[in-house]
Amino acid sequence: MRNVSTVSVRAQGACGSRFLGIAPQRGLCVAAAGTVVDGNVDGSKGAVKAVRKRGVDGQVRRFEEIPHTGRNGWINLVKFWRENRFQQLHKHMEGTFNALGPIYREKVGTLSSVNILMPSDISELFQSEGLHPRRMTLQPWATHRETRNHSKGLFLKNGEEWRSDRLQLNKEVMLSAAVKRFLPLLDEVAKDFCRMLQMKVEREGRGEEAKCSLTIDPSPDLFRFALEASCHVIYGERIGLFSSSPSLESQKFIWAVERMLTTTPPLLYLPPRLLLRLGAPLWTQHATAWDHIFSHAEARIQRAYQRLMSSQSRGSETGGQYTGVLGQLMEKGQLSLDLIKANITELMAGGVDTTAVPLQFALFELGRNPEVQDMVRQQVRTSWAQAGGDPQKALQGAPLLKATIKEVLRLYPVGITVQRYPVKDIVLQDYHIPAGTMVQACLYPMGRSALVFEDPLRFHPSRWSSSREDGRRGEAGAFRSLAFGFGARQCVGRRIAENEMQLLLMNILLNFHLSVPSSEDLKTTVTLILQPETPPKITFSKL
Repeated sequence: MRNVSTVSVRAQGACGSRFLGIAPQRGLCVAAAGTVVDGNVDGSKGAVKAVRKRGVDGQVRRFEEIPHTGRNGWINLVKFWRENRFQQLHKHMEGTFNALGPIYREKVGTLSSVNILMPSDISELFQSEGLHPRRMTLQPWATHRETRNHSKGLFLKNGEEWRSDRLQLNKEVMLSAAVKRFLPLLDEVAKDFCRMLQMKVEREGRGEEAKCSLTIDPSPDLFRFALEASCHVIYGERIGLFSSSPSLESQKFIWAVERMLTTTPPLLYLPPRLLLRLGAPLWTQHATAWDHIFSHAEARIQRAYQRLMSSQSRGSETGGQYTGVLGQLMEKGQLSLDLIKANITELMAGGVDTTAVPLQFALFELGRNPEVQDMVRQQVRTSWAQAGGDPQKALQGAPLLKATIKEVLRLYPVGITVQRYPVKDIVLQDYHIPAGTMVQACLYPMGRSALVFEDPLRFHPSRWSSSREDGRRGEAGAFRSLAFGFGARQCVGRRIAENEMQLLLMNILLNFHLSVPSSEDLKTTVTLILQPETPPKITFSKL
């Protein structure tokens, strides 16, 4: 655990101070956030220099005074390339916060941002996101859609166009009625996964049959699970990835998603259209990966459309059978086929690695924390016995499962930042932030900061219990868990991902004891998402 020094944090209107751990190279005073309205703070009279009775000497400092990592974005970009910071961006952010304090500016290539990690500042940021929240546009993705004449999905839209599409998709993936429809499909795939794993343990494991165990890298199987589950919910069909010889097409899809994620970050800091004109290999790899993702989705969308047309021509109904997110969108006809295709493709591309990788971290942490594993399993067993086979009731009765996922995503957030562009001027850490500035809430440093979490490096799901969280409401507690984003622009696939991960962990814990050959901390790297440098090996022992 890193050495921690202390810094004085001045509370609102307080003469004294309390001490919280951080590791700055110089002293700083962390003040709560304030909002600038029409040149005043919170609409009060006077200049921008008075911050709600708090701050350093009652003054707001200029934007240009925010600590920064260098003014020349191109020099910074060269440093990023030379020092491998793209792959270690989460560690770079953590180190920069330790050096400069809880807010800093950074310009890399064409991309500029203000980075923050305190929940109070993040709360202030989200309060100023407006009716149509904006996050950073992934320009390489947008350029691919434009050059291929594809419609853009929610992820790449803003404004009223985004809001209109989002409201339609929410009905099929976010509302409780939708969750109730697709939960049995996820449970079916989770059970099949465990049956496949049991057969593998019995066939390849060691020990007596009743207590057989097997140590493997489960990541290939977890990727197949995530793709199988996503296809079942989104397309309403199984694709047979748990068979002894899964299709080459599906394997290529997984490869394409991984290639797309790997090539995205470097392209964020360079003009994609320039690389396109130059025929740069990096751009070619990125575009080819997206082409394969779209062709995979196109084939399944066409099959679903043909099924729907055939059903309508026969005058038959689905008989209440759930046809998946795609089928529901087609039947209701509120979105054009092009928009359905764009959004379904983004859902599929974003629904494999973003669940398979956190599941790797979850199995690892449960394996090296047997006391936590036993506590979660005990609750799962009790809940499952009382649920009568209803997966929704089983999950509701096992809140530690959800807390386990939250704790995994605190330590290993899939996306290491959440971005917003405030629609009005605000004040963060006594600095004036103009409207329209990209501000990033940095989740990896926040999740491991002693300023925000007690004993931050400990894997402790019970920290998310209702009673503990209720005691933190006054400390912007709601803004300490942001792995799925926040508000109207939170991850549209959140309910699918949360339930998918919880149901798989539930079924695994009911059938296996988990342990790890090595309990050393995992080294992590960033593509577009955080993942282990080397997937951890897990020992599965039959219960």
